[in-house]
Amino acid sequence: MRKQALYIFSLGLLLFSASLFAQLPDFTGIVERTKDAVVNISTTKKVDASTLKKHLQIPDLPEDSPFGELFKKFLDPNGKFHMPERESNSLGSGFIISKDGYILTNHHVVDGADEVIVRMSNRKEYEAKVIGSDKAADIAVLKIEADEELPTVKIGDSEKLKVGQWVLAIGSPFGFDHSVTAGIVSAIGRSLPSDNYVPFIQTDVAINPGNSGGPLLNLDGKVIGINSQIYSRTGGFMGLSFAIPIELAMDVAEQIKTKGSVSRGWLGVLIQEVTRDLAESFGMDTPHGALVAKVMPDSPAQKAGLRVGDVIVEFNGKKVSRSSALPPLVGRFPVGKTAEVVVIRNKKRKTLKVRIEQLPEQASAEPEQEPEAEKPMEESALGLSVQPLDAAARKKLKVDSGVQVMEVDATGPAADAGIQPGDVISMIDNRPVKTLDDFNRLVKSLKPGKSVAILIHRRGSPIFLAIKPKP
Repeated sequence: MRKQALYIFSLGLLLFSASLFAQLPDFTGIVERTKDAVVNISTTKKVDASTLKKHLQIPDLPEDSPFGELFKKFLDPNGKFHMPERESNSLGSGFIISKDGYILTNHHVVDGADEVIVRMSNRKEYEAKVIGSDKAADIAVLKIEADEELPTVKIGDSEKLKVGQWVLAIGSPFGFDHSVTAGIVSAIGRSLPSDNYVPFIQTDVAINPGNSGGPLLNLDGKVIGINSQIYSRTGGFMGLSFAIPIELAMDVAEQIKTKGSVSRGWLGVLIQEVTRDLAESFGMDTPHGALVAKVMPDSPAQKAGLRVGDVIVEFNGKKVSRSSALPPLVGRFPVGKTAEVVVIRNKKRKTLKVRIEQLPEQASAEPEQEPEAEKPMEESALGLSVQPLDAAARKKLKVDSGVQVMEVDATGPAADAGIQPGDVISMIDNRPVKTLDDFNRLVKSLKPGKSVAILIHRRGSPIFLAIKPKP
């Protein structure tokens, strides 16, 4: 009986293992269908090493100095210091999107390159022309001329991606051509500090230097992203890699091909995340949306009536779950068209119509204000002391109005909220603070134990904090 039970157990374990492995995807077919359209990209950039001369000082040497001949090699006939040009090489990946030779890759792969060489899987090489690139989206379009129709990738739909789906990448990490790695989608719509307009696809696919610009594929063998960045403390793969959604990449590529540049929608607001305490102060059940911390002058937002303290929860019919979701939605919206923006204002939903304009290269200047009479510093029940700002101080601190925090009680509500000396308070509970009288009146009206949003300006940047006056 024991032998029979052991046999049955072993058979069951074998069948379970077989079924488990049977559920794992087979990537071989995807690789066979796609690899010929994936290319290796090598670039050469000429670097003028004489730019280092400002960091070097050539000492006065005696004629018989042993270093004299050495330094003569770096002096031109006029006695001026120079160094010869040198070449800098880098590697990346890309993929062919049309039979006539258009290729997508990352902007940072070809940025500043004097020569771009594309190598196919059959080892044929072509010199590529950079049609154009966009730094904000990290997308570049290349073109090669071939005597034959070229293999192309199939374009997928990244908007249908779900967390947990299998994906694989093909590229040239460290120069190893056509290396294949696989993993799953870890998250979608990720925002990185330096890339506000790209809702990245986060995966655990092994990506290393040289993979940049290569395709991220789904199980149908279709490109759903362009591998762009990794998060690493060592320079190597650590389980966090990020890809640009293919819809965004193709939109940018089409604009580059047809117009030579990329247009992005502009709303004209500075936003921040809604925390749990801030959500409570705005009468929201759960934290969501993008909190407007500043409205740019003469911007689409200002013209449409958006206000500081509004929480944007929908943009043109799409929910804004986090503040990072808003910039990509605005950036891809057609310039000149009108979008419906749903905000929470004074604990009520309100719909505004905004005509989106093109993102300007520089922000508008802040208007100056008339001087204000000096008043003494005053203390408040929030555990801080403040003083008014004159016109010179407002200009220096880049604020329109408010009172400046001078001291913060280490055990008071202000310290708990994260307020620091030097911060400028310009709004309390969605009501403006222009004078000391405004500040004192609003503080006296606050209810103890209830979170209230307070808008501060720190080093020129606006940010909402939630402060809870103690009973």
